[in-house]
Amino acid sequence: MFSGSIPALVTPFAADGAFDEAAYRDLIEWQIAEGSSALVSCGTTGEAATLSATEHFHVVAVCVGQARGRVPVIAGAGSNDTRVAVDNLHAAKAAGADAALMVPPYYNRPSQDGIAHHFATMADAATLPIILYNVPSRTVTDILPATLARIVQAHPGVFVGVKDASGVLARVSEHRASLGADFCQLSGNDDLALAFNAMGGVGCISVSANVAPRLCAEFQAACQAGDHARALEYQDRLFPLHTALFTDASPGPVKYAMTRVRPGFPETLRPPMTWPGDASRAAVDAALAHAGLV
Repeated sequence: MFSGSIPALVTPFAADGAFDEAAYRDLIEWQIAEGSSALVSCGTTGEAATLSATEHFHVVAVCVGQARGRVPVIAGAGSNDTRVAVDNLHAAKAAGADAALMVPPYYNRPSQDGIAHHFATMADAATLPIILYNVPSRTVTDILPATLARIVQAHPGVFVGVKDASGVLARVSEHRASLGADFCQLSGNDDLALAFNAMGGVGCISVSANVAPRLCAEFQAACQAGDHARALEYQDRLFPLHTALFTDASPGPVKYAMTRVRPGFPETLRPPMTWPGDASRAAVDAALAHAGLV
């Protein structure tokens, strides 16, 4: 269902901290024009952790309305409370999203059986296709390959893919072995996307695509066409950016980068997130110059 370059969109905030709807709509138009193949609204990069439930799904609805069916919209909808996650799934559907992106419970640290039970409950309530999001560095919970296969196989047609940010490339092959070549595997790490695709992935849910949507889309197109040499050229051009955007707490560096490539883009982050430090901004500046974006 999903492939190519899929930005995990930043959420612009006005100086008073309110959602800047006009800036968000403008960002969505730019992303679609530049070739992004889908949009993730209210993921980690979108500062979802600082949005109220009402704000969260208002932002998703704005994204859906602005996209107007031109590309799919994937709503961040995970929670460490299974009941809240079910409510989020319904809210994502009501907002018009095409799919939900759902992490396993974080902080609670459930067992693999607990993770499987959590997602079984999601499946029972599912009104949207679900993309599993495995990001152990943030959740302190790892959906092991055997557990992922157990979840997907137990609920055909519900769990349509995985955003894998485990950083373990061998898992692409493990997932192919258990779930087949048609199971949608999306990288959650820009810097590993080339190798991820070479092993059977079909795209990336990307931070860098916020800043360089056309380059990221062209990179993914080269991967899908099997043009390894061209894909490697894009990788070399974008790699410093992939690294620089994590030289301080995300999404600080990517929001700074947005102000460089789209002058006037709002600078505000919601606490506890802060503006990146001098060294991080210098790294972003150098990476943007290397990529030819400034």
